[in-house]
Amino acid sequence: MKIAVLSGKGGTGKTTVAASIATSLEQCQYIDCDVEEPNGAIFLKPDIKESLPVKVPVPRVEELKCSGCGFCAQACQFNTLAVVKGKVLVFQEICHHCGACLIACPQGAITEMDREIGVVEYNEDGTFMQGKLNVGEPISVPIIRELKRRVKNDMPVIFDCPPGASCTVVHSIEGCDYCLLVTEPTPFGVHDLKIAEQLVRKVGIPFGVVLNKALQANGSVQEFCGRNDVEILMEIPFSQAIAAYYSQGLLPAEYNPEWKDRFRKLYEKAERGVQG
Repeated sequence: MKIAVLSGKGGTGKTTVAASIATSLEQCQYIDCDVEEPNGAIFLKPDIKESLPVKVPVPRVEELKCSGCGFCAQACQFNTLAVVKGKVLVFQEICHHCGACLIACPQGAITEMDREIGVVEYNEDGTFMQGKLNVGEPISVPIIRELKRRVKNDMPVIFDCPPGASCTVVHSIEGCDYCLLVTEPTPFGVHDLKIAEQLVRKVGIPFGVVLNKALQANGSVQEFCGRNDVEILMEIPFSQAIAAYYSQGLLPAEYNPEWKDRFRKLYEKAERGVQG
């Protein structure tokens, strides 16, 4: 089974939940799709053996062939190309690699060159994988695609998704069997939970909620879930002890057998959610 752990905002505890489930299962594959700031490795401590560059095709203009007609710039929907005084300027960082400019050029003056935007790293048996986007790069989807090309089909897979509800999250949850939405009992947490809930409903993936930093009064989250027929699968209390261990790179499932059992049961609840 493939489970995606996501939330509408950062800082709710996605990695806590995703890494704790991975620690609690006898065998699984953990994939950190938060390629702008992957931190699952801090807790799971994998022995990284491979680092493969991720490259994307970007346009290159042969000036001797170029007539300066501007058809390439007109075809580009992302303003990657601009024609100034008959000369084509290429802004490679914002290219979406669609190839429209190659098709539009009547002179055949545009070719493609590879440009490295980040890396994919994994341990020896591929049970831990993470992507790293180069600093300053705006587009991370190609790295997520590369990660998902290496998904194992003979064991459970846990996806630690990026924050928010952008296209990077959509690509991360695509093909998953179940989504865990991690939230917190704050106005921001509830607001962004609504966005994540709308996303997974639109994609059509079964889901449930994990309430992190739970207090005695969690009325706003419970009210939203009750009103929208969403099950709260687990509550993680607002705990100084959990925070202290977390600051040392230790997950609840590592120092307390009871928490390991609870996260294993969380995975089993997700399984039952898929089965209906």
